[in-house]
Amino acid sequence: MKLSDFDYHLPKELIAQHPLVNRSASRILILNRKSGEISHSRFVHITDFLREGDALILNNTKVFKARLKGSKPTGGKVEILLIREKGGGQWEAMLSPAKRVRTGTLISFGKTMSATIEEKMTGARVILKFNDDAMEFAEEYGTVPLPHYIKRNATERDEEDYQTVFAKNTGSIAAPTAGLHFTEELLNDIRARSITVSEITLHIGPGTFKPIRAELVEQHRMDAEFFEISETAAAALKNAQRVFAVGTSVCRALETYARTDKNHGWADLFIFPGYEFQVVDCLVTNFHLPGSTPLLLVCAFAGKDLTFSAYEEAKKLKYRFLSYGDAMLII
Repeated sequence: MKLSDFDYHLPKELIAQHPLVNRSASRILILNRKSGEISHSRFVHITDFLREGDALILNNTKVFKARLKGSKPTGGKVEILLIREKGGGQWEAMLSPAKRVRTGTLISFGKTMSATIEEKMTGARVILKFNDDAMEFAEEYGTVPLPHYIKRNATERDEEDYQTVFAKNTGSIAAPTAGLHFTEELLNDIRARSITVSEITLHIGPGTFKPIRAELVEQHRMDAEFFEISETAAAALKNAQRVFAVGTSVCRALETYARTDKNHGWADLFIFPGYEFQVVDCLVTNFHLPGSTPLLLVCAFAGKDLTFSAYEEAKKLKYRFLSYGDAMLII
């Protein structure tokens, strides 16, 4: 399959720059895979499409303030995006700009915090050695790593908005955005209808957003991301009439679990058209970038033609796209 087959025109004005004040007031497009029918509602009415015996699976990862601004000894400014802690003060990170920065360079963050570049990896990735607790420093002085297509600086409001209400386990550099639409009230309403709500963890890293560079999508390789399936979630999957995965991150974690029987580890499963789903019956998701791995997953789940028909209708009806945008339910 050619990457160009998964391209579409996304008008800039449809890319949501801010979330709605009321999370569950977002619009939701409902796509029926069997009939091809497309309908429209508000996210708060997702309960209309759930029934007793279903299991709703959420990703409880928590976004940390992974973006840090520092300076080189020359005074040149650099930006660091922390990815994952490796232990002993070492972190894998992305550095910008990266080309002219050498191994051994000391990067300062204020008067007392610093990090040395110990290794330069492919692209803009580096291994940094910090002189103190980087996570603690980031939580106090870092900023929320909003996606590049949100053309504004992160604010204190984003620290709450770009986080699900059920976020618990710190480790993501991006929110599981399908989960942003839920409120505590909506989740309580869902539970009251004898629908199981369970949580798993997948820490979203650059792999989710890594551009597909290969002309043939089959040649792309996903970067691994840590996941964990609790015993409670595993039991919910086993007993569910239907499994609703909230987000492509949940989908990849559940399908990795189904294929490997491992309840924790590193998920690098690349789902694209032709993949046979083993556990996920329904998918809650947002509208994704052209040619992105989340879009290919959606195309695998709903079929490419049907997915693109839904996207065209969403554009025509001025749905809000991407992380702070509206939702889509595929049943």
